[in-house]
Parts: sequence; structure tokens; C-alpha cells
Amino acid sequence: MAGSSMGLHEAAEKLTDELVDQHRALASLMEELEAVDWYAQRAAATEDVSLREILVHNMNEEKEHAAMALEWLRRRDEKLDTFLRRYLWSTGSIVAVEKSADAEEEGGAVGAGDLGLRGLRGDGR
Repeated sequence: MAGSSMGLHEAAEKLTDELVDQHRALASLMEELEAVDWYAQRAAATEDVSLREILVHNMNEEKEHAAMALEWLRRRDEKLDTFLRRYLWSTGSIVAVEKSADAEEEGGAVGAGDLGLRGLRGDGR
């Protein structure tokens, strides 16, 4: 593996195949987002309109690739799914969304009368 893919912090033989695949997807996501940044800078810097069109097109392709990798990760990581559902397509202040979620979680903490099981019924009670 090259670049980010060589960034395992533990010996590969100590990791599960699933964790190595997750690393591959995360490395790919980082590489795609880095490419978006590079294309954006190049498009902004060029004076040539036809080159800018190509660079913007390429940048948008990298965004598609990043979204695909992110979705693959979301489908396999319940906590990531939770956070993406909380913040993506939210409106208003992102920090306010986070504060609201924190307050809701504190209200449902163990010792608050529900043994930390609130929401497990699926009906919001």
C-alpha cells in the first residue's frame, strides 16, 4: 500500500480484515478530499477558462468518490451513522445542534430515571 494506506499504527496481522478495510476506506476518503482541495486551488489560480472548467469537473468527480467512501463507512459504523444523521442536512447553528444533542443525552443518562435505556423501545419514550 502507498501513502495513507501505509499508515497502519499496529501490525497488520493483529488487525481484523474488517478493520484493514475500514482503514482503506478512510485513507481513500482522505485522499479524495485532498484531491478536492488541490483541484479547487488549481481552478482558482488559473486564468485559462477551459482549464478551469476541466479542473472543476475533476474536483466534482473527487467529491463523488469521497461521498461514496463516506457512505461505505457510514453503513459499517453505527456511531458514525448517528453523527452523520445528527449533523448532515441540519439547519441553523451546527454548534447549537451539538449542544442540543448533548443536553438530550444528559437527560437520558443513567441515574436520570430510565437506566440509560431511553429510546430502545423505538417509540421515543
